[in-house]
Parts: sequence; C-alpha cells; structure tokens
Amino acid sequence: MKVRTILILLTGILASGRPTFPALSAQDSELPPAPSAAHQQKTPPNSQQESQSPGQSTGSDQSKPSRREAQQPAPRSSPSPPPEQAQDAPQDDDSVARIVSVVNEVNVVFTVTDKHGRYVKDLEKSDFKVLDDGKPAQAIRSFHRETDLPLQVGLLVDASNSIRDRFKFEQDSAIEFLNQTVRPKYDQAFVVGFDVTPEVTQDFTDNTEALSAGVRGLRPGGGTAMYDALYFACRDKLLKAPHNGPIRRAVVLVSDGDDNQSHVTREEAIEMAQRAEVIVYTISTNVTGGSQRGDKVLERIAEATGGRSFFPFQIRDVANAFAEIQDELRSQYALSYKPEEFRADGRYHSIEILAVNHKSLHVRCRHGYFAPAH
Repeated sequence: MKVRTILILLTGILASGRPTFPALSAQDSELPPAPSAAHQQKTPPNSQQESQSPGQSTGSDQSKPSRREAQQPAPRSSPSPPPEQAQDAPQDDDSVARIVSVVNEVNVVFTVTDKHGRYVKDLEKSDFKVLDDGKPAQAIRSFHRETDLPLQVGLLVDASNSIRDRFKFEQDSAIEFLNQTVRPKYDQAFVVGFDVTPEVTQDFTDNTEALSAGVRGLRPGGGTAMYDALYFACRDKLLKAPHNGPIRRAVVLVSDGDDNQSHVTREEAIEMAQRAEVIVYTISTNVTGGSQRGDKVLERIAEATGGRSFFPFQIRDVANAFAEIQDELRSQYALSYKPEEFRADGRYHSIEILAVNHKSLHVRCRHGYFAPAH
C-alpha cells in the first residue's frame, strides 16, 4: 500500500513538474521570525486570513502585533550560550541585584535649652544619649553643631479669609525673617500661600528680593486646607529638593490652625513631615486672646516634628516669633546614630535624646521616624 502511494505522488510530480501538496501562499512565505512565528503557531490563522493577500487587513488584532514584530530584529537569532554560560548568567544578575545600599543610620536635628529657655550651644557628643524605641543606640556615628549647616526652609502662609486682619503685618514680618535667615549661595527658601489649594509664589532661591516679592504676591482667598499645604511642602518641595550633603529642613507655618478643606488628615501631614525630616514651626494668627482649637492643632504639629509653636496675640509679637525661629535655626545640633536592632520594616520608631549629667537641660527633637521598607 505504501509503495502504491509513493508511486502515485511521483507520477503527479513528473506530470506537472511540481509537488501536488499545497503550495505556500505569499503571506505564508513572508512570516516573521520568532517570536511572531511562535505566536501564530499558538493561534493559527482562519481560512479567511489564509486566502488574504499581504497588503490587506482583516481588522483582527492578531495580525497587527506580528507585523510590528516583523520589523524588529529577532531577539532569538543569536546562538544560545553553552550550558556553563547559561548557568552563570543568573548568578551575575543576582550579584548585581545584591548591590543595595541599606541606610541603617538615623539623622536627628535637635535643640537644647536650659531651665530659663535659653539655648545651650557648647555641648559635646559625650553629653548625649540616644534611645531608639526605648533602647540605647548602638553607636552615635556623627555629631555636629548646626550653626553653619545649609538650610532649606519653606514659608507657608495661610491666605484664607480668616486671617485678613493681620495679613499685611505678617507679610512684613515674614519678609524680615527671610532677609535675616537666608544666606546667599548657601541657604534656600520658598514661599507658599494656601487657602483651598497651595500656591507656590516663589520657588527655591537664595535671592531675598525674589522671596520678598513672593510674600508680597500673597492674596487672601477662600477656605483653609492647611494639612494639604504642609503635606505638599514636605513631600513635593523639601523631600525632592537636591542637596550635596547634610542639610536642615524646616517649615514656618503661619495660620490660625482651623482646617476645613484638606484631603489629608493632620496625622498624615505630620507623618509626611517626619518622613522628610522637616522641623515645623507654627505661628498662630488667632487674636482672640484665648486658647482655640486651632492653637491645639498647631501645637501638635510643632511638637511632633521637633519645632515650636508661637502665639503672638499682639501684632508686634509676630515679628518676635519670627526672630526666635531665626535664632533657633542657628542654635541646633545634629547627630546620626545606628539603632541597636535596625530593621527595614517600614515601622514608626520613637526617638528620645537625653542630656546626660545635665538634668536641668531640655532636649527638643522630633518624636520618631519611619524606617525604610524592604
């Protein structure tokens, strides 16, 4: 039977000069190399596609990827490596992936005052003890007095209707603060006004004239989204600002503390400030003379980030508050330490710095930090 079949095929070939099995169409002869060919083997064309000329489109999505891939060089055309090389390649990839810099040190900027509230600026590394989650730090790696460290500061001014009464005087005080604080070619500052949304009226610069113009450009508006403004300043400005070495980040927040428009919560804004290692100083614009709910909010923000809150009930006290902030920014310490049991777990860890052998001194710093996550 097999012999008869072969004879019949040979007879057909001799009679017509070509094989009798189906010839390749123009479309089939131009099939792209792998991986497109492999894709078409998994999804064979239907009869309509087989009879179609190469220049026609079926409207099917299957033909489009194949045509695009055919225009690109086939990635599998190169010879496969020997088995030994194939085994070594993943090891090389793994070795590259293992080159990861894990930051296992915590940086803290802090202030020390005596029982009269005066800044103490002459202490040494040996005068301090650090507790991380209540446990002594393994080591204090570095220690600096911060009188000359470059400063990045954001001025956030509440431009809502609720602060119209003292707005002009607050602008003047803020301009004086920036003029006295920002050193050309060394420090940088930016100005944000906020009502319902934050608006940058002057981006990072060391030009005090430009900063003054940014403050003058603030105009009172509608509601108050203070938490959103603080979150924005920490995440989108200070956290992303380039720097070449150790630096201090601070925000001066001028507001009545009454938020009625924010999308983030107070604690979310505080968390972002802590992640960005920003100290927040708050200046209340309340003029009622009594403790308001907004004042408690401002206190909470400042305390959690290692800053101070000021309540200048009289208009002349606003300038004094700015002057005290300027003095503090030049009277700080900074240290970095390694926790006893550091874990990149993304958790919040508490910080406490003690002035050992100086019981009458008070150390003020941020309450904690968030460890990096895996």
